[in-house]
Amino acid sequence: MERWRGRVALVTGASVGIGAAVAVELVRLSMKVVGCARDVGKLQKLAAECQSAGHPGVLVPFKCDLTKEEEILSMFATIKEQHKGVDVCINNAGLAHAEALLNGKASGWKNMWDVNVLALCICAREAYQSMKERNVDDGHIININSVCGHQVFPNADGHFYTCTKYAVTALTEGLRQELRVENTHIRATSISPSFVETEFVSRLYRDNSDKSLEAKDLVSAITYVLSAPPHVQAPVVPFYKRPTGQQGMPMKTL
Repeated sequence: MERWRGRVALVTGASVGIGAAVAVELVRLSMKVVGCARDVGKLQKLAAECQSAGHPGVLVPFKCDLTKEEEILSMFATIKEQHKGVDVCINNAGLAHAEALLNGKASGWKNMWDVNVLALCICAREAYQSMKERNVDDGHIININSVCGHQVFPNADGHFYTCTKYAVTALTEGLRQELRVENTHIRATSISPSFVETEFVSRLYRDNSDKSLEAKDLVSAITYVLSAPPHVQAPVVPFYKRPTGQQGMPMKTL
């Protein structure tokens, strides 16, 4: 992680859960982290905690509603003005509503699509343009996906959410192909965890505590792909909680 010291990472959905854990770890590793969320109060509290802990990096809170493209563009413009640009973009923000396909509300479907797919696309596009205009050739775009992006589980309430995560799988591969055509070493990675012990999962799925990963497991996966040498591609990283008694990091790279 030495090459990332002092460089800028954008983490979406950074106020709670996985996003908060990732933001704090990157600050601990000396990065300048722009954490965005709608609840800027939680971000400010997190930034103060990082400062009190003596972490060498800094967490910059930014209020942003990812369902509004103009707010995303304004955020990137501010990052450019104040911090030059984005070197790492971690598309962590995501949400799920219990809206089945046969009787769900279109408003819930649209909200999931806007956050889980369109906001991710806009952030990835703007992050790449930021890297390109500064001749950054070792940047990284990391999309927090899900095993639901690779398998449809028999849970009606989660089927549209699953649709959005299949889109993330396709979009990450599309990004990787387009980056290759551009002859750049900027990388795109999709990290697909199984259940993670957060409020997000508990709202959609029940009785999965014995199968759940923790946010710190996602942090390990993200620092793993960021620390890989520039010539190493890690396009898809799925990982699961190992059965009790097994040792080792609960992930593998394809």
